[in-house]
Amino acid sequence: MAAARVRSGGRPTLEEVAARAGVGRGTASRVINGSPRVSEQTREAVEAAVAELGYVPNRAARALAGNRTDAIALVVPEPETRFFAEPYFSAIVRGVGSALADTEMQLLLTLVGNDRERRRLAQYLTAHRVDGVLLVAVHDDDPLPDLLEQLGMPCVISGPRHAAEPLASVDSDNFEGARAAVEHLVSRGRRSVATITGRLEVYGAQRRLDGYRAGVSDAGLTPDEHLIAPADFTEEGGARAMRELLSRRPDLDAVFAASDVMAAGARQVLREAGRRIPQDVALIGFDDSAVARHMHPPLTSVRQPIEEMGRRMAQLLLDEIAGPSPARGDRPAVVLPTELVIRESS
Repeated sequence: MAAARVRSGGRPTLEEVAARAGVGRGTASRVINGSPRVSEQTREAVEAAVAELGYVPNRAARALAGNRTDAIALVVPEPETRFFAEPYFSAIVRGVGSALADTEMQLLLTLVGNDRERRRLAQYLTAHRVDGVLLVAVHDDDPLPDLLEQLGMPCVISGPRHAAEPLASVDSDNFEGARAAVEHLVSRGRRSVATITGRLEVYGAQRRLDGYRAGVSDAGLTPDEHLIAPADFTEEGGARAMRELLSRRPDLDAVFAASDVMAAGARQVLREAGRRIPQDVALIGFDDSAVARHMHPPLTSVRQPIEEMGRRMAQLLLDEIAGPSPARGDRPAVVLPTELVIRESS
């Protein structure tokens, strides 16, 4: 490999680092910016070239030349009350933070709970004050993803909005997680299995309902729409849905709630109705959050790797920022496996 020559009196350039390492400029940039999508051999070669040449990234010049801010926004289109009540969001933040810990990127957390906050965020993004955006819990009708596409801003979302999602996304296998929950309940002899859904404008909630229906069908049970009650991922919503289910189908003997928080609301209503868990009604949640472990009895729950989802989202975004954006149809859609964690509630 021919060594690159450092210009007399000048600072070594990224091109010289790339030439010394025997890689392209884009690959050298990815290594220097902390992208995980390079081989260990390539990383070592670039890092050795950096050390040999004494290359120091010029942050100010890089930001000016490439319109870079060295900041990304984590946008949650929910009010503060929901953000702090739902363990899912804090786990995503932890995962994103761990992925950014060894980079120079700053993380800006933005909650968008109303139209005014949405307009302010749109103005902020239009001014390109961040290098990319992570979107969490996006609704199907949310205009933010389309705005980001129009701006050409790198973006990764936590779960697609629909089956033909054009943006890069990271999600858990909601369908299989729900199907496994129903399969477990049926294996324990339950025959009247109800579900409390999340908001069905969220694609992940739709997939959990699809998985529930598939589990019912696989078990040879008769589908019954009276055993399905919509809610909104809150404890209060879970309680309201549970009351509705008991009024319609007092003979139900199992409930799959599409979140642990909704399962907590359902548990309270079942207790008020004199139903023992699991003797009279088995109960399963989704997330395997601290809520599940601290309930009495401890809650069987579908574990989704939420922190890993946050890490993968951040890694994909760093890749998109560091290199050329993939074509619309080539953006990755990562689906991570779920696991049923069996406890005393089922």
